Amino acid sequence: MSAATLDRPVARRRTIDEVLEDSRRQLSRLTPAEAHRAWSTGAVLVDIRPAAQRAAEGDLPGALLIERNVLEWRFDPASDARLPIAGYDLQVIVLCQEGYTSSLAAAALQDLGLHRATDVIGGYTAWLTTAPLGLDA
Repeated sequence: MSAATLDRPVARRRTIDEVLEDSRRQLSRLTPAEAHRAWSTGAVLVDIRPAAQRAAEGDLPGALLIERNVLEWRFDPASDARLPIAGYDLQVIVLCQEGYTSSLAAAALQDLGLHRATDVIGGYTAWLTTAPLGLDA
């Protein structure tokens, strides 16, 4: 072993379930109905599902489409690739298919300083099962 290998700190090992739990601890997650109300009063609803998944499962009309791999760059107010709406006080509601990836993504946005970032409990699947299309419940 080289000296550089011995000097490198050992990464703390965690499962994805632990990472997800830590992410969700910092969020005020929203039900589909709560998310719809926030969206109707100015929050930005961001669908991070890949294009193939949206094609297979359906779109959410009016949601901002930003795939997961570029989300932080689009919302980081300090990024050259940011959207014009990016700001630290912006309420961003992240939506994925079932509410797992969105929790990780919303926590990453909070880590950038977007303190109002959150996600939808149950994701797009829950949004669709909340009659009609997430507007009630």
